[in-house]
Amino acid sequence: MLVVVLLAWCPRALALNPTLDISQYAHTPWKIRDGFTKGAINSVAQTPDGYLWLGTEFGLLRFDGVRNVPWGPPPDQHLPSSHILSLLAARDGTLWIGALNGLASWKDGKLAQYPELAGKYVYKLLEDHEGTIWAGGGAAPTGCLCAIRHGSVQCHGDDGVLGRGVFNLYEDSKGNLWAGVKDGLWRWRPGPPKFYPLPGEPDGIQALGEDTDRALLVGWKGGIFRFVDGKAEAYPLPGAAGQFRARRILRDHDGGLWVGTSDRGLVHLHEGRTDVFARSDGLSGHNVYNLFEDREGTIWVATNDGLDRFRDYAVPTLSVNQGLSSAAVVSVLAARDGSVWLATRGGLNKWSNGQITIFGSSSSQREGKLNGLYPNSLFQDDQGRIWVSTVSGFGYLENNRFISVAGLPAGAVLAIAQDNAGSLWVANEQVGLFQLLGGRVVQQIAWVTLGHKDYASALAADPLQGGLWLGFRLGGVAYFTGGQMRASYSAADGLGDGRVNGLRLDKDGALWAATDGGLSRLKDGRVATLNSKNGLPCDTVHWLMEDDPDSFWLYTACGLVRIARSDLNAWAATVDEDKDRDAKRTIQATVFDSSDGVRILASGGHFSPLVARSSDGKLWFLPWDGVSIIDPRHLPFNPLPPPLDIQKIVADRKTYDAASAAGGRIALPALVRDLEIDYTALSLVAPEKNLFRYRLEGYDTDWEDARNRRQAFYTNLSPGDYHFHLMACNNSGVWNETGTVLDFSVAPAYYQTTLFRLSCVAALLLLLAALYQLRVRQVTRQFNMRLEERVAERTRIARDLHDTLLQSFQGLLLRFHAIRYLFPDRTAEAPERLESAIELAERALAEGRDAVQGLRDSAAASNDLGRTISALGEEMAGRQAGEGGPDFRVHVEGEARDLAPVIRDEIIRIAGEAVRNAFRHAHARHIEVEIRYDPRHLRLRVRDNGKGIDQKVLDGTGLSGHYGLAGMRERAELARGVLAVWSELDCGTEVELTVPGSAAYAKSTPVPWYMWFWKGTG
Repeated sequence: MLVVVLLAWCPRALALNPTLDISQYAHTPWKIRDGFTKGAINSVAQTPDGYLWLGTEFGLLRFDGVRNVPWGPPPDQHLPSSHILSLLAARDGTLWIGALNGLASWKDGKLAQYPELAGKYVYKLLEDHEGTIWAGGGAAPTGCLCAIRHGSVQCHGDDGVLGRGVFNLYEDSKGNLWAGVKDGLWRWRPGPPKFYPLPGEPDGIQALGEDTDRALLVGWKGGIFRFVDGKAEAYPLPGAAGQFRARRILRDHDGGLWVGTSDRGLVHLHEGRTDVFARSDGLSGHNVYNLFEDREGTIWVATNDGLDRFRDYAVPTLSVNQGLSSAAVVSVLAARDGSVWLATRGGLNKWSNGQITIFGSSSSQREGKLNGLYPNSLFQDDQGRIWVSTVSGFGYLENNRFISVAGLPAGAVLAIAQDNAGSLWVANEQVGLFQLLGGRVVQQIAWVTLGHKDYASALAADPLQGGLWLGFRLGGVAYFTGGQMRASYSAADGLGDGRVNGLRLDKDGALWAATDGGLSRLKDGRVATLNSKNGLPCDTVHWLMEDDPDSFWLYTACGLVRIARSDLNAWAATVDEDKDRDAKRTIQATVFDSSDGVRILASGGHFSPLVARSSDGKLWFLPWDGVSIIDPRHLPFNPLPPPLDIQKIVADRKTYDAASAAGGRIALPALVRDLEIDYTALSLVAPEKNLFRYRLEGYDTDWEDARNRRQAFYTNLSPGDYHFHLMACNNSGVWNETGTVLDFSVAPAYYQTTLFRLSCVAALLLLLAALYQLRVRQVTRQFNMRLEERVAERTRIARDLHDTLLQSFQGLLLRFHAIRYLFPDRTAEAPERLESAIELAERALAEGRDAVQGLRDSAAASNDLGRTISALGEEMAGRQAGEGGPDFRVHVEGEARDLAPVIRDEIIRIAGEAVRNAFRHAHARHIEVEIRYDPRHLRLRVRDNGKGIDQKVLDGTGLSGHYGLAGMRERAELARGVLAVWSELDCGTEVELTVPGSAAYAKSTPVPWYMWFWKGTG
């Protein structure tokens, strides 16, 4: 899980600029009162994995630059004491821990203790050039100095020669091992130990270091001394006022000397200068306990009240501490002699060869004012003369004096330019544009005369055309030559909106305008604007400048921006080729923000110039709290890819330590809902600028861009094995492409296992098979029932045909035979017999028609009982239309309901038989059918007012060979109903059928979903 990148002992990746004071470095404090630690930090170390370890009064902490995590050994192991005094990260990766009551070491998950130092205060730990670990201990009455090599411990000092203890250890570049004790200094090796008395320090000799000539430096007698050949000589600290008690000395990678004091904070000696950084300057505490330089060149300072970090800014700032009259700088000018002029609210300043001087020759003029006024805008003409404006005057510098020019009214001068003819053009905010030639005003033009109600906020002379470009406060640029405006461009032509903050012409003749709406380019009469739509981080541009390495620099409302000239040329070429002023080609911009030392401003300034390029190629610009400087050719760059560590997994609020995972894999329980993976990158220069990307293989399809977030979140992961891959880059954008990985697994719940799923599949298949068998049986049973019904019906019809139609035809045939035998002897009887045969034939035809009608009714039966019976009655009435047929009516009571198909057929046949009998045999004037739908039963009545039915027929004893009533009763039984017939001669007939609702009505229960499939098989 932890990528161990052994870079801790490599040459430092970055370098602190040795020309800067401490106040010019990036400083970040963490204070105890803010909750950073529980107690004071006594020691700092960095292990090869990149972590910073902090030894405090209350235990050991592990710090990644963002999060501070208490560290403890496994439960079965323990430190000698929670009060940590000293730390050492050895070259083999071992972390040595000096505590209040002994010494321990931690490596590969094992903690070792050393009984020889039990009960000792281990003040200092050191690894010499041979790899031997030295431990300086203190105790009453005698201290000790122990050497540890290959697990063997050898201690010295039992004879009391070390006094109360060894307070510091130092190995110089010559290989000498020095030990600071109560009243002096021991050179312990090589050779026999030798003592050099240096009395007077109440806490002993604690500050040891080395000078640039390899001489030993010692903190003693309120200062720093060089110790050469056994003699101490004072070490000069130019600019340092007063004495201090030195506790620690550190010579950084760039040669700067850092001295941690017990009463004045930090003393910094660099390039012959000394500066002090105390609590009043922002240091966390006045008493420095430890100084440490990490593998990236960052300086860490542990004090009595917290921890401080110092690193280089890409953009340092000069301020009052470096000699400026005031931090309010309103304009900056780089002169051709290499000097830089600064107009401040404290006077006119000049920087030259690293020194800042205030303008003026006599003591009364040393305040830097010009005729008692502060300077505003600055300009150097082609003769090298420096021009300066004040609120009520304008002039130039000569022989360290300010020479005013007559004829210029009072007012703020915002911009100055010089044309090819040598004329000086001055933009006065209140009055207008002035032309100076030979030190005299030769022309004055009011802003209204130029067609503007606002004033010009920027000027630029055109070296190719010879005219003058003006940029205005309310927007727009114009070309002025020959005393008049020749061309003008506004936002309608594609220029950036708002105030024109600066103008500059490049070597190709293109005019570049810094505006509130972006960076505009004007060439050959065409305008195009680069803004946030094309890759700028924001729209507002305060100024622009080209550097020597051929990049464009823009100071914007969201930071300092660098654009490669090649990228800008490509954008410009796209604009020219596409003839599209809004070409959407984007540029790649590098942004320097507050973490790089750039102050973010909403507006850039009022006077000019706001930026200057000095002869050494550095850019000077104004952040309103001094003057900022960037060297485009020497930008800080961190080449070390950051080590990565996946620290832990939090699954449903339970934490799993990634480092202690068995077999390198974390096993998570089943049904994990919320998963958090915590990780870090161990580049400590600017941890807030470390960027991360990760991918969970098996879940993420692509890399997730986490920016600087140090957690990954997942929800409801399925059971299985997962591979979490992490990559990160440092503050300079250098990526650790190899990254680091974490393997973990999510256990399945019982119902997520393969066995359970197979069991479910098997159970489902068995269930489907059972349902299939059930459906087959159901369909078979229904088919058989339908088949039996149809067979029974056909059998009944066949029986009816046999008993009626066939019998009638047989009787008719016999009568025809009888008539034949009447000839020739009995011809008189033939007509009568023939008439009887004809009547028999008509009855046979009627019986056949009735049988056929029964079949038709069964096949065409509708579920609407009333409509079906009405249709039958209308058909019968139609046959008797010419004979004065009866009046037929059908009445339906209740809401019609669907009937069970089999029951419906039987009811229709019964009703049909009753209706046909009424029409054919009753000789009725009225036939009425009543259908009543009742929840409990279905009732059908057919009544007429005809001649009635003989009682013998009702009893079943009359008219042999006729089975109408018997058939109706049989059908009633099949329908599970009751048939009742009432009739009297000449009083009509009533047939009533009552069928229970449970049998008559179709079931309305929805068909189960699983039956839809089986319906297709039926």
